[in-house]
Amino acid sequence: MGLRLIQGGRASDGLPGLIIEHASEVATMAGGLRLGVRMDDPALLVAPGGDPSHDAAPAVACWEGRILAAGPRNDLVQALEGSGYPLARFARMDAAGGTITPGLIDPHTHLLFGGSREGELVMRQRGADYLEILQAGGGILSTVAATRAASDEQLAEHGRRWLGEMLAHGTTTIEAKSGYGLDLPTELRLLEIAYQLGREGPVDVLPTWLGAHAVAPEFRARPDGTEAYVRHLVEEQLPGVAAQGRARFADVFCERGVFSPEQSRRVLLEAARLGLGSRLHADELAPSGGAELAAEIGALSADHLAVPSQAGIDALAAVAAAGQPVVAVVLPATTWFLMHEDRAPARTFIERGIPVALATDFNPGTSPTPSLPFVMTVACLELKMTPSEALAATTINAAAALGLADEVGSIETGRYADLVLWRVPTHRQIPYWPAADLVRAVVKRGRVVLERATP
Repeated sequence: MGLRLIQGGRASDGLPGLIIEHASEVATMAGGLRLGVRMDDPALLVAPGGDPSHDAAPAVACWEGRILAAGPRNDLVQALEGSGYPLARFARMDAAGGTITPGLIDPHTHLLFGGSREGELVMRQRGADYLEILQAGGGILSTVAATRAASDEQLAEHGRRWLGEMLAHGTTTIEAKSGYGLDLPTELRLLEIAYQLGREGPVDVLPTWLGAHAVAPEFRARPDGTEAYVRHLVEEQLPGVAAQGRARFADVFCERGVFSPEQSRRVLLEAARLGLGSRLHADELAPSGGAELAAEIGALSADHLAVPSQAGIDALAAVAAAGQPVVAVVLPATTWFLMHEDRAPARTFIERGIPVALATDFNPGTSPTPSLPFVMTVACLELKMTPSEALAATTINAAAALGLADEVGSIETGRYADLVLWRVPTHRQIPYWPAADLVRAVVKRGRVVLERATP
């Protein structure tokens, strides 16, 4: 069997409605952002006695791209008729005892880049660290060179390929960072291509400017290279990015040896003045003050957080308790792929009431995976998250990390009808089968955009 991508999507015979019925379970994620013990609550609808053929087995109804309701099938159908919706205008999909969840959301990817860096895997196996790989001609600067040399069409085709892979694993919305140009022309190209790929669909793509990913090669030989590059970011790149109007967010790699908290603050405050939301690469390699800065400036998310300081954890917990949470976007596939012993303290975050999201960190050097279900598996095994917590972290909390929690990430009336139909009877089996192809169908805004072909 294979997966079939349906260009533009379809609702059978052009019908405006869709009902998915005969599910064993619907994980609605209703009720908003998950913090603390609520992260383990997927707000389930389940078939009586586990029988998906039962009249009260859960179903989901969509109309003109949005969720109408979810509930027991018979009650749902009666409610639709009572509200004046013509049942003949609904296409029907048989879930065949599968699980329905919101479409998965990947809030941290580096979608567009040139080249690949598979040789670095062997170098790391032999003990090379980041700086040694960089000195050998690898690392981010090798990707920068390959990306600058790539044509727009090459980058767009690359993006389409990997968006297709993400969709096949149930992802319906992603954030896509620039950051492999480090000069204004290439950064603008990356943002424009990401924006256009989102317009093509079916996966929504939210572009993020990451000019502050590393110091550009042209500045590295200068005695004041990092500071001069920060001035370039503030005075030249950000005005150009704002004028282009494609980026929704700005991000900075706040890390020892990259950009300091003070430099990161300058960049992000200027970005905010120009209308861009704030995100941070924070505390990935060492406690760098990134978590503290994210809490201070009210960033949407602080990402990586493999080694936050106690002060950083306290700061994130304090803003969450004050009702202004910064989402901790943890990237367990990255630390796994890098063979690092330090891992994000996800259990501590959850116990302290800090909302946690998961993301792939898809990129050519440190996390070349497009699969959020695989990330969920790693989160369960290495970060000790439960399957329900992992689902919350890839749906409603990931939506919050992108400022989209009122639009996607849950199955609630009025939300966009972004859904995944899984070939397992419970959401707890999604991370249970590592790297298995479990997606049966994907619905984007009420239209079936991908389905598993049957023999």
